Amino acid sequence: MLLRMLIREVNGQDWPAIWPFFREIVAAGETFPYPPALGPDEGRELWLLRPPGRVVVAVDEVSGAVLGTANMAANRPGNGSHVASASYMVDPAAARRGVGRALVEDSLEWARKAGFRGMQFNAVVESNVVAVGLYRSLGFEVVGTVPGAFRHPREGFVGLHVMYRALG
Repeated sequence: MLLRMLIREVNGQDWPAIWPFFREIVAAGETFPYPPALGPDEGRELWLLRPPGRVVVAVDEVSGAVLGTANMAANRPGNGSHVASASYMVDPAAARRGVGRALVEDSLEWARKAGFRGMQFNAVVESNVVAVGLYRSLGFEVVGTVPGAFRHPREGFVGLHVMYRALG
């Protein structure tokens, strides 16, 4: 069942709601290259980008629960600053209910409005077939794969995709 949700800028009250699923996702070690034992302060520092970066939450309009989060910014500084990048986390309890798609679509709209020429994901774990499929469905292509660049806890060394989509 798809959820009715609002995507809004993160505020100072949101981290306690983000942290439980952030911790679960990072500790699983299957999709993010963060240290699995990352603490809440380190996690907050990594995730909550400072401006001009942007961080949002997807909130259930009925319950007010935080369902997912995204951060986005220029992929590189200087001569690479015309390409955006983003990362997404969805509470596993809200998986496959449209939260990830809504977050990606929101970040693409933000990037377009901010004048970026494209969006690049630098490290999509190739065994994360749900994310790869979602990104492909939204027009991203795998432009390269670094073999064995990610140490998956069950599958061993797997590739990291670089995925890209032009914005027009």
